Amino acid sequence: VQLQASGGGLVQTGGCLTLSCAASGSSFNRHGLGWFRQAPGKEREFVAAIVWSDGTTYYADFDTDSVKGRFTIYRDIPRRRVNLQMNSLKPEDTAVYYCAADPDIVHLVTSTRAASWGQGTQVTVSS
Repeated sequence: VQLQASGGGLVQTGGCLTLSCAASGSSFNRHGLGWFRQAPGKEREFVAAIVWSDGTTYYADFDTDSVKGRFTIYRDIPRRRVNLQMNSLKPEDTAVYYCAADPDIVHLVTSTRAASWGQGTQVTVSS
């Protein structure tokens, strides 16, 4: 599976961005696809994922903040894209965001390792 991420940028607190991940390859429709992020000086962390075949979604539940309710992951089936709509952005959402794919959705959601990775896209939220 090959992945191409896009859509990052600079936004003010409270603003919104949509990240997009274009997927290709013969088997991506049997994968889970998701988004991870890595802030400076921090480890990479899971954000959200979706099962391509049936649209089941998963979201991170961070200790102090849940992205569910602010972030929405969804499929654009005709365009073979997995998008992450991010609303009510906060400075702590600033990070490099990566899309990833794995044939095992449980592994994708519970591990920071995945079978395939796209390049990162920078999201910066100014205060």
